[in-house]
Amino acid sequence: MMATAAAKGPADACYMLLHPNLDVETPNLQTLRRNLERGTDEIKAEALQQVITGTLQGENYEQLLMHIIRFVMPTRNKSLKKLLLFYWEVCPKYAADGTLKHETILICNALMNDLQHPNEFIRGATLRALTKMREAEILEPLIGPVRDCLEHRHAYVRKNAVVAISSIYRLQPHLIPDAPELIHAFLSAEADMTCRRNALNMLTLNAPEVAVQWLQENAQLAASFDELLQLAVIELIRRSAQNFAAQKGLFVRCIFDMLGAPASSVKYEAANTLVSLTANPAAIKAAASCYITLASKESDNNIKIIVLGRLDQLRTRHEGIIDDLVMDLLRVLATPDLDVRRKALGIVMKLTTRRNVNDVVSMLKKELKKTVDNSDYDKSSEYRLLLIQTIHTCAGQFPEVAADVVDLFLSSIAEFGSSSASDAIVFVREVAEKFPALRTSIVAHLVSSFLEFKTGRVIRGALWILGEYAESAAEIRDVWTKLREAVGELPLLAAEQREALEGASGLAEDAASQVATSAPSASRRVLPDGTYATESSLTANNQSIIKLDTKPPLRAVLLHSDFFTGTVLASTLAKLVLRFSALDDVAASDEGKSRLNALRAEAVLIMAGIIRIGQSSFVTTLIDEDSYDRVLACIRALEHMDEDSEVLTDAFISDTQNAFARLVKGEAARANAEAKKSKSERAVQVDDAIGFRLLAKKGGVASEENDDLDRDAEVAAGTADSGSRQAVSKLDSVVQLTGFSDAVYAEAYVEVNQYDILLDIMIVNQTNTMLRNLSVEFSTLGDLKLVEKPTSYNVAAFSFSSVKASIKVSSTETGVIFGTIVYDGPGTNDNHCIVLNDIHVDIMEYIRPARCDESQFHAMWTEFEWENKVNMATTREAAENLDLRAYLKHIMKATNMACLTPENALAGDCGFLSANLYARSIFGEDALANISIEKPTDDSPITGHIRIRAKTQGIALSLGDKISAAKVTLSAE
Repeated sequence: MMATAAAKGPADACYMLLHPNLDVETPNLQTLRRNLERGTDEIKAEALQQVITGTLQGENYEQLLMHIIRFVMPTRNKSLKKLLLFYWEVCPKYAADGTLKHETILICNALMNDLQHPNEFIRGATLRALTKMREAEILEPLIGPVRDCLEHRHAYVRKNAVVAISSIYRLQPHLIPDAPELIHAFLSAEADMTCRRNALNMLTLNAPEVAVQWLQENAQLAASFDELLQLAVIELIRRSAQNFAAQKGLFVRCIFDMLGAPASSVKYEAANTLVSLTANPAAIKAAASCYITLASKESDNNIKIIVLGRLDQLRTRHEGIIDDLVMDLLRVLATPDLDVRRKALGIVMKLTTRRNVNDVVSMLKKELKKTVDNSDYDKSSEYRLLLIQTIHTCAGQFPEVAADVVDLFLSSIAEFGSSSASDAIVFVREVAEKFPALRTSIVAHLVSSFLEFKTGRVIRGALWILGEYAESAAEIRDVWTKLREAVGELPLLAAEQREALEGASGLAEDAASQVATSAPSASRRVLPDGTYATESSLTANNQSIIKLDTKPPLRAVLLHSDFFTGTVLASTLAKLVLRFSALDDVAASDEGKSRLNALRAEAVLIMAGIIRIGQSSFVTTLIDEDSYDRVLACIRALEHMDEDSEVLTDAFISDTQNAFARLVKGEAARANAEAKKSKSERAVQVDDAIGFRLLAKKGGVASEENDDLDRDAEVAAGTADSGSRQAVSKLDSVVQLTGFSDAVYAEAYVEVNQYDILLDIMIVNQTNTMLRNLSVEFSTLGDLKLVEKPTSYNVAAFSFSSVKASIKVSSTETGVIFGTIVYDGPGTNDNHCIVLNDIHVDIMEYIRPARCDESQFHAMWTEFEWENKVNMATTREAAENLDLRAYLKHIMKATNMACLTPENALAGDCGFLSANLYARSIFGEDALANISIEKPTDDSPITGHIRIRAKTQGIALSLGDKISAAKVTLSAE
């Protein structure tokens, strides 16, 4: 069943098209007549259902009207009476000349009898049926019984009588002109809350001045009303606030009283209405407190997220007013749902100021300690990572809390998980750069905790900090001692070989006995290229003997084949030696020189051991070429440090510090620019136009606060007037489906509204004959689903018709809509078919630029399995006036992706460019891209490739197609 027409106003009906059941044979008139005359109540009910369904589908069953009146209407079966009420609604009541049929007198008499029936269910159902009646001739004799039902003993009858009077007064006000006074008297005397709710709704819609008068009389009792009546009062205030401005004080007092109502729905609606009535700071704080209470106490996570969204909107409109409520908002963190916590922490960061930053950080530190001390507090490490990122951002915005946060991170970093510890060490590195006074304590903390670090990313971060900020002789000695302890016995390879031999000799007898009792077997392994190899016994024995858990941390990561950490260790050792050689005390004494030579020799020994370990059989993967070259470069730097000390100092120390300093400043500048941009978008300029509601056309100028619900309804219905939906943009969205020489010309306006695609198709009959049963049949390719199948039409000669079709989109993927036009004519047996042009759904309608940090990008890059590599090559002519950064911006514009690489990293003249791009779809799908391009000379073409990764194949392929199209467009230009 699907809707084919929607109600445009209170007087319009909403028609439904019921799809027939093809498995059941459609009965003829004779069968239906026999079942209605002689059948049992069950058979009559089935026949009446078939008559109702057929009438809705356009079948002509007018001949059965008298049979239904004679044989079905006298029944006492309640189900059958309910079906009769449905039939009275849909049956044809007008004759061919436009007058009411004589049989309607009998229908009116039956309705009157049911309105006076002793059974309250039949009375109530009949009253509900009267709300669907539009004929004044039928309604007029029933006014008296309907008014009498207002005094019935049962509340079910009374509440339906109010609904019936409301419908009659709205459609035919002359039939019951005193309805507002009647309902007002009823509302004052009624005790049942449901009846009072219906009565107040009737007055709100039809006589708001009477409703406001009643509210004035009962304002003191508003807080004690039932939930349904309180919601009706809030609706009255929301609708009447604009036209009854003199009663604004009364409305605000009533809303304030209902903020403390026990029902959550009343609190939520009261808070929404209060912020639309006034911008008083006290009212805004009261509404925000109500939102926070709902977010803390409600059990449904969806409600929490909706309420937090409203709170964020309130913060945006009234900036600075609700900052004092940030500590109350932190109570929402008790919710176990991660999405709710993320939403709450995002709002907390926007409400944090210098006045409350200490309290906020203290609360977040307590939450972080709970996740560390109690493993059952939160089984997922994502919350801990979220807290660390929030504290990181807070300390970056407010430097006065950085010292306390660093102490917390350094004392707990060994207990964090891999991702949390990585983010914590990144924060410590940033603080060490921003605040030089904290570097000494940071180095001391890292030295004392270094042996507790187990993951490669944390160790690399700590090594970089120690190599950059250990500047005094005492700090260098302490760092060197700790690194030697973390490396273990030297030389690296010789020590491992000796331990392997000792372990092998201890297991020789067991191995011999195993060989004697079991047949020899060879272990086969699959290499990365897909070929097979036999694993040697020496390698197997070595791997079985090595116990990495008992090794020092640096030695363990090297035996785990993490040679990236080995290169960072070599670079750190080189930095320490170069810094030690630059100290004044070292150059002035023989003891200092001998100590320098010892450090130099020990550093070279460790670096050589890294290379030898990487080339031995103790590791599962041999050292890669890049790591080998990097370690070898560090060895050569120490070898020639006497001749080129200044050059090496600049390369290893000054340049690295300056590069990181530029990176930190660039991130801060980007954050400030985004904050200014967001603030400027919300700012109201002095020369902006002022909209007056009374002078505006309908739907033109509207108050942002007062029309939230109306605007949401318009957006949901697709009728909102948006700046992007202008006439020119509509013409751009028109797709020609057939040719001008075809018998039927068709074109479609494609409107994309988030998850739906609406096709508005204009069909023109270009022949001089009528085309019968013309229908448009669509099919889809991709994650598209046709929701509503267009119906058939008869199109007259040289006339046109409009057809609408709705398509549901479920994922970000380039989809294709194709179909045909089928029609009959001009002959009796002539059938024609016209194939339509394909409609391609652009993926860019669903892609939005987004941002994520470096760790999240690398985690998703590792996780996503679908990759699409697009080779880039421009012509020499296209690249003449185009540099690499301009080409990057062209790709970003074509793919609607954001560049994550800082601007300062892209600055400078270089013939090579590499950048990371990121975007997110409205369905929550992530899209990653890495662009690597080069232009060696000014007159050479731009070459390279773009690698796209996504969780699904569709988005990866679709983005690849967009990039290829952008490449072709650039070449054509």
